[in-house]
Amino acid sequence: MQPVGIIESCYPDKFGIPRQPGLARHATAILHLLPPFDDPDCVRDIDGFSHLWIHFLFHASPTRWTPLIRPPRLGGNARTGVFASRSTHRPNRLGQSVVELAGVETGASGVRLLLRGHDLLDGTPVMDIKPYLPWVDAVPQARAGYAPAPPPRHAVMFSDEAEQQLEQRSDSATLRALIEEVLAQDPRPAYHAAKAADGKRQYGVQLVDVDVRFTAYTQPDGSLTMQVAAIVAS
Repeated sequence: MQPVGIIESCYPDKFGIPRQPGLARHATAILHLLPPFDDPDCVRDIDGFSHLWIHFLFHASPTRWTPLIRPPRLGGNARTGVFASRSTHRPNRLGQSVVELAGVETGASGVRLLLRGHDLLDGTPVMDIKPYLPWVDAVPQARAGYAPAPPPRHAVMFSDEAEQQLEQRSDSATLRALIEEVLAQDPRPAYHAAKAADGKRQYGVQLVDVDVRFTAYTQPDGSLTMQVAAIVAS
């Protein structure tokens, strides 16, 4: 097999990427088709589909794997079988995601598919593209094992400094929305998220061309708040 395309993503680093597609709708990417697959005929009629299956390689994951893994949904401690998970540490490092097709561009510079709501790292090699068919691919009554519902969403607050840094950008509205969508899912390691947070430890997640620095603290009622301390150009 050989890659048919390469992803140019708003996620330059693995840390912070939502653990499933569709959880951050403002996450955008460009899928650049590679020769000889950059022929406009390869994507003829693709704009008739709102969503696509993207089959790709977890290229930044180690090649080693184990039969049992610790999924974040189980707190990072309990183990389950690698084939009962969506872990990136897999025998063949293959992944698949349903993404929204936001546009198609063809021209002298090649063929580009504009994607939205993805969970793909910048530089991800794409192995195949298929249309998503809701009448056969969606199974509403399916059982979801230990992940029966979407992850909880937490409150996201911005410091005065972060607000000022956002105001200086032309893409402030979309960047704000992306930051909120990513941090609301608590991207911290599972073993950190399992404990009460005191707001003292600062984390950094890279989004687009910035480093978003944030803390987390547990409220008296047990809810979690993510506080954006600063947004720094990376």
